[in-house]
Amino acid sequence: MSSIYILWDDSHIWGLLIHRALKAWNIDYQLVRAHQIAQGLLSSKPPKALIVPGGWAKGKAGRLGGPGILAVQRYVSEGGNYLGFCGGAGLGLSGAGGLCLTCWERKGFENRLHHFLSGHIHLSLNQDHPLVPDSLGKEALVPVWWPGQFSPQGKSPTTALGRYGEPGPDFWVADLCVGSLPEGTLSDWENLYGISLMPKFLQDRPAVVSGEFGKGRFILSYPHLETPASPQANTWLSHILDQMQNDPHTKRPPVPAWELADTPVLWNDPALSAVRKSMETIIATGQGHFLLFWRNPWLLGWRRGIPGAALNSLYALLCEVTSLEPNDEALQMWSSCKDAFLRDMEIFKKGVTGYLLAERFAMTMRSLEPDTVFPKGLQEQRNALFGPPPGAGGMYAKLLSTLEEIVWVIHKD
Repeated sequence: MSSIYILWDDSHIWGLLIHRALKAWNIDYQLVRAHQIAQGLLSSKPPKALIVPGGWAKGKAGRLGGPGILAVQRYVSEGGNYLGFCGGAGLGLSGAGGLCLTCWERKGFENRLHHFLSGHIHLSLNQDHPLVPDSLGKEALVPVWWPGQFSPQGKSPTTALGRYGEPGPDFWVADLCVGSLPEGTLSDWENLYGISLMPKFLQDRPAVVSGEFGKGRFILSYPHLETPASPQANTWLSHILDQMQNDPHTKRPPVPAWELADTPVLWNDPALSAVRKSMETIIATGQGHFLLFWRNPWLLGWRRGIPGAALNSLYALLCEVTSLEPNDEALQMWSSCKDAFLRDMEIFKKGVTGYLLAERFAMTMRSLEPDTVFPKGLQEQRNALFGPPPGAGGMYAKLLSTLEEIVWVIHKD
């Protein structure tokens, strides 16, 4: 039995991040599915911790269903540990079908810009709490990727382990890197246009929280402590893992950098190679028309409104699949779905390429002939391919689901 379970459903690229971290640190883990939890896995073979990666909290709740949610609640109340990142943190909250491990809820956004924050940010740390490592001191620089916010409610015994402070040098608001702007630009914009891009609304708000639920414990983190090559975040994650497993402190190196495009190919299947090439062509088209760019070796950046996160997840999962040695079940599964997958991928490639070029055309025409641009038409195109946000839908969801299933089939052994 593995000491840590990772809930794989609706995790996309975020599930790969925590999987990479635990694998790099030689920590025993198992990818599990929502239907297994609903069928009693947590009670028949309880782990020391259940980790729920980022993704869409509502989608995860839907996959768990009533029996799965009750099973997680029972597991934690009987002494289990729950660690949720971003969407997994949102799942742990009250409201909107969550796990209700705390009475705290997810805070809504008064300004749409407030949701589109990413990059490293300073946190002030609760040094008196055993889940915060002494080695970090009073402050840590940790990454957030489009985080939600906590809304404290009532007198819940929920403790903030870290609170938001000032943005770090690689901090972005939507598709603007605020750290790259000349000094005084943001205050000039605020004076001229009355719009503040700095996340002042986050100042001193909880970012990572913990509390007890029955005999167990939950840790909910909007910062992604599992982010590759983020030393202070990784130190904190390592400490939390030791605490949850009742292990002595283990000094571990940072999670290795993730050079996504250089992922080695061990499953040398021509069809999979062609699909991976198709995704690289789509991304190159977006780059060539100033709609996509690589923020770092594993994470795409995109112009506001472009579904870059979806393309990033699909490409990352393709790289993961091709980097694995397939077992018999994976080979059989791929053989049975390959033809349909290749047909869908060809349609998806043409559709996304046309959509990206239409967005580029619209970007040009907005300043020349605004009346020729039809935002509703672009939105309909995008939704047909990717589904309406924030969930995964359209042809993208079909492709993603197949790849996630293959990864799970290989790793479940």
